[in-house]
Amino acid sequence: MTAIDLTLQGAEVLLPEGLAEGPLALSGGQIADAPVGREVDLRGYMILPGIVDIHGDAFEKHLAPRRGAMKDLDQGLVAAEAEIASNGISTSVLAQFYSWEGGMRGPEFAGRVLIGLDEVRGSLMTDLRVQLRFEICMLDAYGDFEALALRHGVDYVVFNDHLPHDELAKGKRPPRLTGQALRIGKNPEKHLADLQAWHAAMDQVPAAVDALARSLRDKGVAMGSHDDRSHADRDTWRERGARIAEFPETLEAGEAAHAGGDPVILGAPNVVRGGSHKGNVSALEMVAMGYCTALASDYHYPSMRRAAFLLADGGVMDLAEAWGLISSGPAGILGLDDRGVLTPGKRADLIVMEPATRRICATMSQGRFSYLSGEVAARFMG
Repeated sequence: MTAIDLTLQGAEVLLPEGLAEGPLALSGGQIADAPVGREVDLRGYMILPGIVDIHGDAFEKHLAPRRGAMKDLDQGLVAAEAEIASNGISTSVLAQFYSWEGGMRGPEFAGRVLIGLDEVRGSLMTDLRVQLRFEICMLDAYGDFEALALRHGVDYVVFNDHLPHDELAKGKRPPRLTGQALRIGKNPEKHLADLQAWHAAMDQVPAAVDALARSLRDKGVAMGSHDDRSHADRDTWRERGARIAEFPETLEAGEAAHAGGDPVILGAPNVVRGGSHKGNVSALEMVAMGYCTALASDYHYPSMRRAAFLLADGGVMDLAEAWGLISSGPAGILGLDDRGVLTPGKRADLIVMEPATRRICATMSQGRFSYLSGEVAARFMG
């Protein structure tokens, strides 16, 4: 689909300095500095920068709507993109596990997702990207993981450790182990033995992570850590080149990231809910303290725009700054300096929104419609 040359008239446009009335011109997939093409009357609506979702895994339900139903991943990705676009997201980073947890989080499934995305990406309007989330206990998988990431051009890797170390260290059987094993078609006792073996070998992990991080850093791959709990955690990952702090669990870890100049990603659902469902530090508190660089959808795409308006309505920050947490902030972390704001020369990634309901009426990615609905559709087609 070719980008459309248009001049959008009459709407309130969210610029870096705030809302302003005036025309917004689109030409060749970019924001133009002068009127061009056909005029579209958007009086009564708002135009905001397209949302950049730096970490979202809600796409999983489209790939496997029922347990074991994991075929035709390309069609699942097409359906996921439709939901993503309808929520105003013009750039989406799919957070895909590469984990001992198996099933949809296992290495084999990660490979299938990357292949499927390679097949459909060119036919979709949304800029779909991938973050691979690597479980660091998997010592035998380091080589395969790096080869997979490089083969598919993955440019963002996050390091995770979801082993139930506390229970394993006490010789206890982790909760939900049997159900987890059966869900991925594995004997529960074999699964427990594997967890115990990975836990016992954790002393070998730091050297392995050091080597992998060094190799990825040399290849220009952005790296982050997940669920940091302490100042020491963040310092260790920073030294490895994993500068992005994803969902720090404590205020101490968030402060350490901020003090070290590391981008901090927090969950938009945490902001909307007013606190973490796991009892971790409140994202709303972290945002208010200035420790947040970007908000991510995590598991719920609509939460991103809801969080931005909640922050603006609550006086935590003005709308331009709040919206920046879901547009220019994440774009900057990813090195995507061509988007995130509605200024001449940037990509024409934008949302048309109904102010009263804050419902998304249209989403454009690089000047192409990825979503269009209702009265706004009639205005564009008139």
